[in-house]
Amino acid sequence: MAFKIFITGATGYIAGDVLYVLASKYADDVEFAALVRSESSAAKVREAYPGVRIVLGSLDDSDLLEREASWADLVLHAADASDHEGAARAITAGLVDGHSNTRPGYWLHTGGNGILTYFDTVENRLGEPSDRIFDDLDGVGTLTSIPDEAFHRNVDKIVLECGTKHADAVRTALICPPTIYGNGRGPVSGRSRQCYEMAKVILTKKYIPIIGTGLAKMGNVHVRDLTEAYILLIDAAFNGDSSPDLWGARGYHLTVTGEHTWGPLARTMAAKAQDMGLLKTEGVLEEHQMGKEEALETAGFEAISWGLNARCQGLRLLKYLSWKAQHPSLEDEIPGIVKSEAERLGLV
Repeated sequence: MAFKIFITGATGYIAGDVLYVLASKYADDVEFAALVRSESSAAKVREAYPGVRIVLGSLDDSDLLEREASWADLVLHAADASDHEGAARAITAGLVDGHSNTRPGYWLHTGGNGILTYFDTVENRLGEPSDRIFDDLDGVGTLTSIPDEAFHRNVDKIVLECGTKHADAVRTALICPPTIYGNGRGPVSGRSRQCYEMAKVILTKKYIPIIGTGLAKMGNVHVRDLTEAYILLIDAAFNGDSSPDLWGARGYHLTVTGEHTWGPLARTMAAKAQDMGLLKTEGVLEEHQMGKEEALETAGFEAISWGLNARCQGLRLLKYLSWKAQHPSLEDEIPGIVKSEAERLGLV
């Protein structure tokens, strides 16, 4: 019997890139089903992957999600996964109902490093440096007990409870990406947000956005390295892995391979844009100090994140599955980020 995978977010950046690899690697061994909201997007998925069964619906269709989670051997949840409580509860119900200790179900849940910005938020700190660094190995208990008021924590708790209370039947892994960069290979969306929105501001506003001192730091990962983290965990699930170091109470994975400081990143990006002839300005671009409200108005939460700290080390997947960076660093990718944004904006 073929292994069955149900995917949410196949038209998005993360799951779209993962599906690109999965559809080739497991073409003959896996049945795929993908939740898609519209027929127009479904057509693009069908064209790219004729063998994928389309499930038309949304995250609000709890009965549908429960049914598909019960059917699947593995659920890869990446569509607004970190913030939609109803979808997480429906997936929990389906996995618990459809699986047992003799036929366990796996859940790869996509969280986000936004949860690590809690301490900046609660201390009302924006654009300031921090020495607090999280890790997912010795420090995993800290990650799984962050205060309930933290961003994404409400959904994290649902996943963690499922993976501990029902550990005999459901094996959960919470994947927590930082700033992601690189071109995605999915059938619909291949664009990330934080760095690309920064490039957009630089190219269109013609200034360097700086929040506070510009010294807040955040982790980063190339989308293809992130995809490899998912693939390694899916491989483990495909082979029936039950290690408590990968799943359940300790199955919290910080998928970070590098770190950047927001102010210097913005300055480097602006300099590269000028070097590439994408900014028709004389001299060095001026820096523009942005407060919280202006950042939010300019580019939403992505812009606010340019003043937040989410420093961490991804050690668990490195130790247990030998996961490591194989693709260009964020600094090396800056010319590609600026070029792709300029093309998207019709500036070249």
